[in-house]
Amino acid sequence: MKMDHNINCIIGGKIILENEILYGKVLLYSNKIIDIIDEESFVKNILNEGIKTIDVHGKYVSPGFIDIHIHGSGGKDTMDGKISDLEIISETIAKSGVTSFLPTTMTMSKEKIYKALDTVRLAIEKKLTGAKILGVHMEGPFISEKFKGAQNMDYLAKPDFQLIENYSDIIKIITLAPEEDFQFEFIKSIKEKTNIILSIGHTNSDYETAMKAIDAGISNATHIFNAMPPFHHRHPGAVGAILNSNISFELIADTIHIHPAVFQILLNAKGKEKMILITDSMRAGFMKDGNWELGGLEVVVQNNSARLTDGTLAGSILTLNKAVLNIMEYTELEIYEAVALASLNPAKLIHLDKMKGSIKIGKDADLVIFDEELKVELTISEGEIIYRI
Repeated sequence: MKMDHNINCIIGGKIILENEILYGKVLLYSNKIIDIIDEESFVKNILNEGIKTIDVHGKYVSPGFIDIHIHGSGGKDTMDGKISDLEIISETIAKSGVTSFLPTTMTMSKEKIYKALDTVRLAIEKKLTGAKILGVHMEGPFISEKFKGAQNMDYLAKPDFQLIENYSDIIKIITLAPEEDFQFEFIKSIKEKTNIILSIGHTNSDYETAMKAIDAGISNATHIFNAMPPFHHRHPGAVGAILNSNISFELIADTIHIHPAVFQILLNAKGKEKMILITDSMRAGFMKDGNWELGGLEVVVQNNSARLTDGTLAGSILTLNKAVLNIMEYTELEIYEAVALASLNPAKLIHLDKMKGSIKIGKDADLVIFDEELKVELTISEGEIIYRI
């Protein structure tokens, strides 16, 4: 059997598929996943064909993680507006098994937001050496003053389609407070003219407004429970609407933003198909404790949490592999189900699941090798090694 020398293979791994784990199989890939075959057949027919072989010695072979909400890492931030900084973010998060991501903007001046968006567009064309950029998550400025969280109130704006029109090709998600959108004109324009996903977040919406906004076109929720009124039995609010509808939701599973008991409660209420793990990481991800900056505001990082000087949570320093590990520790999910929350589910939300999100013949070879503790040893994006321990 003659094999193309551009083909690589992973042998000796536990291969995580969408609904099961395969043992005793070999994964063949180039930039795409080519085949999954029996180890016995591989050793007999293909092993001596000069194919590049990676033996992972019993580790897991998982689909690469997709972070759809991340501001920064490695000391850099999306809002810095520099390709070199996006490069550092992409290389840094590859260490945690992330193969693709959405750099996430913040509520700052229009000029700064546009500069960040222009830079992301250039970075997509350039093709970074780490995790691949799939587009942008625009968080703000269309948010509530009351639930702005760690965002600068001086730059809040009413939702306005003209403000984002020139960037509808690269924006994948927009977080907004629907109560700020008069007669849902912005939501309707987005649904009619673009493929952008609308996500309810940083909102003071009541239940009725949130449900109407969901009917109008909102299909996701930004970091559930955080930056929205708490659920109350007489005032269910945005949380009630999220729980009582079929929209998906982001979760920061760091056990700081959300009590770990809530992980299983959410799975029971919404189902595992609707949960998407994110990091919401700021520039201090993978860095030391100390004083940092987010959206022009001072952030103190200590004891695994990032907070403004007034104590407000300011993003996180969570990594996506740690989020998956936390879900496995505090819920009843199997490993392949937990992995899907950080791979297949985000890919589905942004309509890229035909290409990414799971290990399937014909999909991109976005792969991560990790051990039982989710410690990443190797990260592969579209067939190229982007991180090796």
